[in-house]
Amino acid sequence: MRFLTHRKQFRDLSEQEVIALAISSEEDDARIYRSYAEMLRADYPATAATFDGMAEEEDAHRQRLIDLHVQRFGEIIPLIRREHVAGYYARRPVWLVGNLGIGRIRAEAEAMERDAERFYFAAAKRSTDADTRKLLGDLAAAEAGHQNTARDLEKQYLDGDALSDEDATAKRQFILTWVQPGLAGLMDGSVSTLAPIFATAFATQDTWTTFLVGLAASVGAGISMGFTEAASDDGELSGRGSPVKRGFASGIMTTLGGLGHALPYLITDFWTATIVALIVVFVELWAIVWIQNRFMQTPFLRATFQVVLGGALVFAAGALIGSG
Repeated sequence: MRFLTHRKQFRDLSEQEVIALAISSEEDDARIYRSYAEMLRADYPATAATFDGMAEEEDAHRQRLIDLHVQRFGEIIPLIRREHVAGYYARRPVWLVGNLGIGRIRAEAEAMERDAERFYFAAAKRSTDADTRKLLGDLAAAEAGHQNTARDLEKQYLDGDALSDEDATAKRQFILTWVQPGLAGLMDGSVSTLAPIFATAFATQDTWTTFLVGLAASVGAGISMGFTEAASDDGELSGRGSPVKRGFASGIMTTLGGLGHALPYLITDFWTATIVALIVVFVELWAIVWIQNRFMQTPFLRATFQVVLGGALVFAAGALIGSG
């Protein structure tokens, strides 16, 4: 189960910290583009050259930001990075994206520029200095231009009909706002409540007591996950949508995930209730695997290993503890 973040909220950053964050982000992105270029140079020289050019532009952006910082705040730049700010966009490891093929690299590059554009627009709206506001707006426009470059690469080299931009954006937003937090909640509720429910079941062999424990665990986990999801990211920078919607999606699905195998214990016969609960658990875990594969593009075998094996281990722990 996740806990409340101790990272700083974007809205609480000073203008100096925002500029420092932009400097470190541009530096990281330039390194990522150069890494992509190096990986692709042998087989895709044209794409590698494009990434080289994008890296040089990121270097130019970083230098403009440094010049602005020196002009306004002096030469000492605060150390603040992506991981220090709640809800700030993250970058996937280069080795992970590289292993997924050139199509995935191009899509990742487009997503990187979209994230950067959103950040600069948000930062520009908060700035009260005219020169800073202008620079941040210019950088947002430059990142938008990079998105077009990455998108053109994808259209040039990838086969198949592409979804329209509006459909792709709507699907992405639906996944970020509803599917991701809902799936995280369903996994948490389905897996984390297995141990207390089945430990109680085998320890007491009392169906009503088991149901009450399962109900309490499910509702408590749902409340916790809902508040955690809503508080961890306001969606301003990550583009994940309303924290209230994400909180409800996560909390409700967490509760449902736990109630699925608690409700069978309303059956008075212990072994009948337990068999029904196990069937429900089986269906829940495979449903999660399907959702991960369908909406999150997680490879089927990897999703099976993560969810089914993990759930089996948690169930075994609860059953062993309860039987002891």
